[in-house]
Amino acid sequence: MDRKILHIDVNNAFLSWTAIDMLEKGSKIDIRNIPAVIGGDEAARRGVVLAKSNIAKKYGIVTGETIYKARKKCPNLKVFLGSHSRYHEYSDKLYNLLLEYTDKIERFSVDECFLDMTEYLMGRDILTIAKEIKDRVEKELKFTVNIGVSENKVLAKMASDFEKPNKIHTLYKNEIKKKMWPLDVKELFMLGRKTVPKLNSLGIYTIKDIALKNLEYMVKKFGTHGKTMWEYANGIDNSEVIYVKELPKSISHSMTLMKDTSNLQELNKVLLELTEKVAYRLRRCNLYATTVTIQIRTKNFENYTKQKKLSRSTSVTKEIYEEAKKLLKEAYKERELRLIGIGVGNLIDTSVNYQTSIFDTTPDSKIHNKYEKIDKTLDEIKNKYGSSSITLAGKM
Repeated sequence: MDRKILHIDVNNAFLSWTAIDMLEKGSKIDIRNIPAVIGGDEAARRGVVLAKSNIAKKYGIVTGETIYKARKKCPNLKVFLGSHSRYHEYSDKLYNLLLEYTDKIERFSVDECFLDMTEYLMGRDILTIAKEIKDRVEKELKFTVNIGVSENKVLAKMASDFEKPNKIHTLYKNEIKKKMWPLDVKELFMLGRKTVPKLNSLGIYTIKDIALKNLEYMVKKFGTHGKTMWEYANGIDNSEVIYVKELPKSISHSMTLMKDTSNLQELNKVLLELTEKVAYRLRRCNLYATTVTIQIRTKNFENYTKQKKLSRSTSVTKEIYEEAKKLLKEAYKERELRLIGIGVGNLIDTSVNYQTSIFDTTPDSKIHNKYEKIDKTLDEIKNKYGSSSITLAGKM
């Protein structure tokens, strides 16, 4: 089976995260829309540009140059100090959102992640998932990302570096010649700046030039790094997404409706679809939820939430849905809604912290176990034949 790999890259992370933090603290200025840079302490002579706004870029300001030099290019330039704690905070917010899609996440840097989605598609198209992630990051976290889609890490990383910002690009092996080979060698993943002049001196200027060279020639000239360059230029990369098993603290899904509606029957159908996704993720992660939360947004953009502690921890779709339906009915009060969402929290790791007693033979327990078996069977069918292969009657 071909792997399904995503590379998530935050657009202008340091400047974007600083801007969002300032706006959340009451700033009236979005520094993304003015000539601004993130830099060191000018007074302490550590003034180097770490990140720049697009407007600052138009003045010719580049990352790595001194702020003194940048000010020569743009006298009204605004300089803001960076904050590692702030960056890690927003990086964690992104990571927790991505955990709703897969637990196979490699944090490549503070603003980049690889995701292995191979076993987590639930019959959905990988591009649909990528678009959902991109849109949710922009809407919920207030910054943007580029997403690369491919069957291995190198090609996914290369794809995410194509046109920016807020874009999704594919780079499959059958697209390499058209999309990657014409690029300058300096664009090749993991190729250092010092290597570029050496390659140029050998008449190698594009990624295609590397790819078409004899492998033995590249090894002779550059050693093991030559082999790596040649493999990457030909789209060869068998490395795994290296991840630490880290379970989500909560799981949620929301949907903006095609049109505003107060029809409870229609809202419940959407709620059931969202609940299926949430419960499926719970079961994939071997988690039980102990609370359920409903989020609604009215046509006037008023937001309301309601939460309830479940009578028993569960990952059963029906049990979560029944409680969610009650909360939705209480919350919506016949108002026209434009968005609804469901979330579960206070999660329990069933493989470590929870065991169902074999002596629990109450009627409720028997029904619970029955629905668990049904959900497991449905998951197996969907994993094999796609999410649309079977559905609950309530959605029809």
